[in-house]
Amino acid sequence: MPYYLPEPPSDASPRIGVLLINLGTPEAPTAPAVRRYLAEFLNDPRVVETPRWLWKPILHGIVLRTRPAKSAEKYRKIWAREGSPLLIHTQTQRDMLRGYLGEALKKEGLPSDGFAVEMGMRYGQPSVVRGIEALRQQGCTSLLVLPLYPQYAASTVGSSFDAVASCLRQRRFVPTLRMIGSYAEHPAYIGALKERIQKYWQREGFAEHLVMSFHGAPEKTRQDGDPYYDECQRTAQNLAAQLGLAKENWTLSFQSRFGRTQWLRPYTIDVLAALGKKKLRRVDVVCPGFVADCLETLEEIGIGGKDVFLKNGGSEFCLIPCLNDFPAWISAMVGILMPELRAMLKPQMMPTPTEERRIF
Repeated sequence: MPYYLPEPPSDASPRIGVLLINLGTPEAPTAPAVRRYLAEFLNDPRVVETPRWLWKPILHGIVLRTRPAKSAEKYRKIWAREGSPLLIHTQTQRDMLRGYLGEALKKEGLPSDGFAVEMGMRYGQPSVVRGIEALRQQGCTSLLVLPLYPQYAASTVGSSFDAVASCLRQRRFVPTLRMIGSYAEHPAYIGALKERIQKYWQREGFAEHLVMSFHGAPEKTRQDGDPYYDECQRTAQNLAAQLGLAKENWTLSFQSRFGRTQWLRPYTIDVLAALGKKKLRRVDVVCPGFVADCLETLEEIGIGGKDVFLKNGGSEFCLIPCLNDFPAWISAMVGILMPELRAMLKPQMMPTPTEERRIF
């Protein structure tokens, strides 16, 4: 077997491959499927930075023996007939983006067929490798990666880059590569969140308090220079300003804590308990760091968070859906991608000497 994978020549016009990357999901809400997923996820040193010699015995001796069954039970509560909500929403985002991007390129006089869009999950299937291979088969000579994590964290965006680099390391032809690292304050992203929330409020009425819950991260990552905490702060502040919320009417918090070390605070679960004790009539929660509903939004917040709020004296709890297939979000994705696509497409339109082109 050759060290580098062979690259067949291509006479087709060069195309740009757009790859969407999301976290991933088990293939089924069963303990064996969850165990396979967690084994890959928790073995990533970007996710758990504990030295391997210390972490691997804990992972294989304790975590993978006890956690899969409990997690599978939670997945069953939110699993759709078609499968994993995260996978379903990400596939829909990919399909919608193809049409939206084609129209946007056509309006600017750029080749509307000069791109292809695929998706890959960082952990589980369809993998990043499968997504890149699908783009290669469609004649893409350049790669533009959009991680579906608005705020940069080493454990998410950094890990996505690792996966892309690992895949390309096996290829003889390495394509031109661009990767969007963060769009935490991008006006189109903030605007999509604002519209999503406002439309929910128009239909369901206003809440007394809005909680913006982001995925947590160990406090040590912030001390080590990870910008995630600051980017979450900026997203929340921008969104609150766009919604016209006073300081006392919203709270930023962090969910999904794992292990015994200190994570970013305040913890969502503590915030919801405190708001419940205030006897508020209604609290809404939105999860701006997730662009697709998943276990962490639907079960952890929609079921577990609601239970905490109500048990502590709250009256009404609402989880505002993630951006999912919301049209303003697909348009926002176009707005985030277009500056990169313009820069990548225009040089390809300029006359160049005849040469053999290879797809990656």
